[in-house]
Amino acid sequence: MSSRGRQELIADLMRAMRRVSAQGVLFSQAVATRAGIASSDLECLDIILLAGRVTAGELARATGLTTGAITGVADRLERSGLVRRVRDSDDRRKVWLQVLPRAERQLGPWFASLATAVDTMLRDYDVAFLESLLEFYRRASMVMVAETAKLRSAADRPGEIRGDAERVDSAKRKVASRRATGATPRRRS
Repeated sequence: MSSRGRQELIADLMRAMRRVSAQGVLFSQAVATRAGIASSDLECLDIILLAGRVTAGELARATGLTTGAITGVADRLERSGLVRRVRDSDDRRKVWLQVLPRAERQLGPWFASLATAVDTMLRDYDVAFLESLLEFYRRASMVMVAETAKLRSAADRPGEIRGDAERVDSAKRKVASRRATGATPRRRS
């Protein structure tokens, strides 16, 4: 075991997780580019694939997008031949989004090398470690869902999550300055 302390180990682990997360985003963007779809559409496709099927409302809740935006995502994925809309047999008002087999045939090869490399890497570890790793990822996923929800709910309260009082104070000073000089605030495009 390493001589470094627990806090140093945790800090190193946090940096490693950030690197893997960033690389995962970049890999996903590269696959989306090759597939000719938006990166966010690819992430929505993965959510549908992992769930088996979802409604537009479920996908909206999972992503934080509006149902209108999800309609656009579903339209694009359907036009690309990657998903289909299926009416629920019990409730005709409910429409499911399902990934088509073509999606896995088209996108699967781009993930195959990564899957093989990760499988090879995981073979270096015993079952007990893999069980611990799986538990870590399950718990980390729940933390990410909770923290994402926290950020979304605080969208209209800048600085609340991060405790960034200086940024909030700076923004308030800018608004007060604009009001005092009669300047109109610039809108984001």
